[in-house]
Amino acid sequence: MTIRLLLADDQELIRQALRVLLDLEPDFEVVASVGRGDEVTAAALEHCPDVALLDIDMPGLDGLAAAAVLTAQVPDCRVVILTTFGRTGYLRRAMEAGAVGFVVKDAPADTLADAIRRVTAGERVVDPALAAATLAAGESPLTARERDVLIAARSGATVAEIAARLYLAEGTVRNYLSGATTKTGTRNRMEALRVADERGWL
Repeated sequence: MTIRLLLADDQELIRQALRVLLDLEPDFEVVASVGRGDEVTAAALEHCPDVALLDIDMPGLDGLAAAAVLTAQVPDCRVVILTTFGRTGYLRRAMEAGAVGFVVKDAPADTLADAIRRVTAGERVVDPALAAATLAAGESPLTARERDVLIAARSGATVAEIAARLYLAEGTVRNYLSGATTKTGTRNRMEALRVADERGWL
């Protein structure tokens, strides 16, 4: 049986290297390759891959959002997140988005090939060190709205700008920022943003 693969990564060099690497396996065939998250589902509908390998950091739609859309619209395609970001929060969000595998890019080539075969067989495959760290870290303490406000603050937007963008009152935005700061154990919103980002909560 040939396993049909879709690759999604915004770095052309990475995509080409992955294609060459995976094409060396006798039971793999790369049938599609895209550089944007919002191109993933259309490519999957056209080429019918068995497994999609998605990077997290892509334009248009990040890999986690793309995984959720792909899982909903092409349920027969199994999603593996393949990323340089081995952050605990990302793993939890990837599983919530429907991914069945999470492999970091610095893993050996045979680890990736094994993961692809295992998810095709119906298993879940997660980098063991990341799985242990995720269990130890627990769930994100941020509410959905606190997360939204921190993401909106990423560009350096003022409270008024965040409020306008999210259709909230300025006082409400301040409350959410204060809550996020308290929960991350930081002194201000930029520190809260950094900590939440490092832990994969955003």
